[in-house]
Amino acid sequence: MAKLYFYYASMNAGKSTVLLQSSFNYRERGMNTLLFTAALDDRAGVGTIASRIGLSAPAQLFEPGLDLFAAIAAAHATETVHCVLVDEAQFLTQTQVWQLARVADELGIPVLCYGLRTDFLGHLFEGSASLLAIADVLSEMKAVCSCGRKATMNLRIDGQGRAVTSGQQTEIGGNDRYVALCRRHFTAALGGQYQP
Repeated sequence: MAKLYFYYASMNAGKSTVLLQSSFNYRERGMNTLLFTAALDDRAGVGTIASRIGLSAPAQLFEPGLDLFAAIAAAHATETVHCVLVDEAQFLTQTQVWQLARVADELGIPVLCYGLRTDFLGHLFEGSASLLAIADVLSEMKAVCSCGRKATMNLRIDGQGRAVTSGQQTEIGGNDRYVALCRRHFTAALGGQYQP
């Protein structure tokens, strides 16, 4: 039976690398995969999933209005899809997460979603909250704080490396804008007693 999976972590945990390796494993066995990534994150180039270690692959883009069930069903009708992989899954809408659940339940295609759990203030993203609520399998990937503890938080920083404590939930960036930290160092960076 196909399942909906959510692999979540802070920044720099290797989520895109694992996604690309999973796709490669399917394709190496002669099976087709369908890759999606968020349209708003074009750091790797439009329609590309890229990892920090240099791996990349073309992907279809999703935006809030895209019906993922319809898009995947249409692709599956043309050529059998054996697995759907979604990068930047935190940017999915609640409706799209339920559409991906239908892909697993009704089309029998496993769906593997990879993304951040929380934003730079420790708040859940809509897509992540929905995946945490309904995914069949939840798996936390590990990143490491500078102190050696498990990094679970994403601190947004300015050009001088200082913590940013306000702004839009979504601001695309890499190591120049975000630092993965353990909760203790995240709280300390935000003034010691973080109050959302």
